[in-house]
Amino acid sequence: MGERDADDTPEEVADLVRRAQAGDGEAADELLRSHLPGLRAFVRLRAGEVVRLKESASDLVHSVCREVLEELPSIEYRGETAFRNWLFRAAERKIVDRARYWRAEKRDLAREASPASGTAQDELMRSYASIHTPSRDAIVREEVDRIEAAFDRLPEHYREVITLARLVGLPHKRIAEEMGRSEGAVRILLFRALAELSDHLR
Repeated sequence: MGERDADDTPEEVADLVRRAQAGDGEAADELLRSHLPGLRAFVRLRAGEVVRLKESASDLVHSVCREVLEELPSIEYRGETAFRNWLFRAAERKIVDRARYWRAEKRDLAREASPASGTAQDELMRSYASIHTPSRDAIVREEVDRIEAAFDRLPEHYREVITLARLVGLPHKRIAEEMGRSEGAVRILLFRALAELSDHLR
């Protein structure tokens, strides 16, 4: 079965979720496949330097997907936005867990995970394009490293608002609820966060 069409209606997506919850493996694969590029970008950006240096983003994403499939039958589907938020929150929990592990281990930060390559790099750049548009002659690998390094320099609340708005795709009202701020404050926060990210990239 091919990837879910971006123009699928909400009813078609809801049906896909119901089939996946009922044990339809193809439906589950299709449902997760459509979210993989954004999920991979989210994982790499939110992981931070320590986790990125120690673990493969692909391994983390696969682990998240495995846990999501286990929990899928028990969730109540409330629309695409809510589903994406649930999926990315599962990824956030996995990242926090792995960060705690590596901090506890106190191992050196020598790079052990191989860098993203090929198609994975292209998908990362497409997702990162929502927060930064690279020049045409930029080398993809350098751009990925540069964006991630700049993102790591942002304070936590800036990283959170950017990922919620640009990668998870939540509306400002929902982000305000997630972050315990007013909708107007979220708009200002996002503007400042993107401006600071742009400054670091320059």
